[in-house]
Amino acid sequence: MPVCHTEADVFKVASGIAQKAEVNAKNPYIYKKSLDARRKNDIHFVYSVVMEAECTDEKLPSGISVFEKTENFEILRKTSSKKVLVVGSGPAGLFAAYILTLGGADVTLIERGSTVDIRQKEVQRFWNTGILNPECNIQFGEGGAGTFSDGKLNTRIGSKLQGFVLKTFVENGAPKEIMYDSKPHIGTDILAVCVKNIREKIKKQGGQVLFDTCLTDLIVKDGKITGAVLNNSSYIDFDSIILAPGHSSRDTYKMLAEHGVYMEQKPFAAGVRIEHKREFINKMQYGEGDEKEFLPSADYRLVHNGENRSVYSFCMCPGGVVVNASSEQECLCVNGMSEHARMSENSNSALVVTVRPEDFDGESPLAGVEFQRKYERAAYALCCGKGPAQLARDFVKNRVSDAFDGVKPSFTGQTEFADLRECLPQFIADTLSEGLGEFEKKIKGFVTGGAILTGVEMRTSAPLRIKRDENFESVSHKGLFPCGEGAGYAGGIMSAAVDGIKVAQKILEIE
Repeated sequence: MPVCHTEADVFKVASGIAQKAEVNAKNPYIYKKSLDARRKNDIHFVYSVVMEAECTDEKLPSGISVFEKTENFEILRKTSSKKVLVVGSGPAGLFAAYILTLGGADVTLIERGSTVDIRQKEVQRFWNTGILNPECNIQFGEGGAGTFSDGKLNTRIGSKLQGFVLKTFVENGAPKEIMYDSKPHIGTDILAVCVKNIREKIKKQGGQVLFDTCLTDLIVKDGKITGAVLNNSSYIDFDSIILAPGHSSRDTYKMLAEHGVYMEQKPFAAGVRIEHKREFINKMQYGEGDEKEFLPSADYRLVHNGENRSVYSFCMCPGGVVVNASSEQECLCVNGMSEHARMSENSNSALVVTVRPEDFDGESPLAGVEFQRKYERAAYALCCGKGPAQLARDFVKNRVSDAFDGVKPSFTGQTEFADLRECLPQFIADTLSEGLGEFEKKIKGFVTGGAILTGVEMRTSAPLRIKRDENFESVSHKGLFPCGEGAGYAGGIMSAAVDGIKVAQKILEIE
């Protein structure tokens, strides 16, 4: 389809193809939609449309094929009331609790942060004043860290559960387009509504949801976890605990280590955020022309494989902002966020470098946490809490910037020019500099056109994995089911939600 078209146009063309093939088809719906922008002089959308038809021909004409429906995901329903504590209301914990309540379990979902409405106010207060609430921020609160993101739902895991996750989001406020877009996203504004609606369904189905409630200790008897201490005061017992803490629950990691829960170091990635004018990225990807204004804000994916390290774009936010995503006092980390419309002045992406366990200091499973913390503290100290910023071309030339060049930072707080190399490991700084030089060759102006770097980005994923067996249960402690991104088993909203569903289903299966 051409750039400018309507859904009715799509169905008209699809019906015309069927009629030409003498196939009597009806009830069309869009199954897949993607944008083909490989040739700037021939940008178009590609659709797959499913229609119902009676056709006796064994050989269908070109352009038409038989569509075989995949099996619908069926929730395992049990008559018993298994008592389960779910820790964390990010996508993994939220979907785990949702499935468990549908399956008949007695569920208590706890979240150390506040409801999404209160959380939005706390985050805005932090951005305006610099006063951080360590228990309720971009990392902690209803919906998890993904609530303040672009709300991307694309993943490479290839699970049949993805359709269920998409359908659940649509049923709870997300636009229907996520069901068929090749790169579905919800946006932070709509995602906040979705998680709130899912929470209410959990409650309606009999689940209990407790906010401002932190898991502070575990009760262990004969190698099995049987209870938990909440907020250092109250106690709750259960049959199983799903631990979906998110990748920033560093105090939870420490508590688990003290109990001897088996964890292992895991690679992650770290670097900076880069931002350009949204119109610049659009022009680079689409070219020029009147019809280009009807195209969605453009994204990009860049990779450079150096001799020893890789540098790549990550979590690209078209028409978004760079946010202060800190969760600890006197630490500073950044992330990206977009609303559903993706129409902010700038577009941003993380530029990150592979970090391996051998880069950590020591053999402790918490060594990766300390690696992150070290450079977040350095970033905070570098500009006394302001966001350290540097023009990309000055970073490559190893000099401090003195003025912005057309692109102004969208950072949610104050920024200050600094040498970002002072708050990055040398191997990351050197690899970033090399990668930026290569990216400039691929997209002219990517570095030299006034692009801004803001640092540091350290929370791309968990720096450890809470080891579990084939039944999703901890290899060292019975009754503990590590889950989601914070446990080291997912890498985004979709994969975390799918992991939560799998763990919940397994618990319902266990007699």
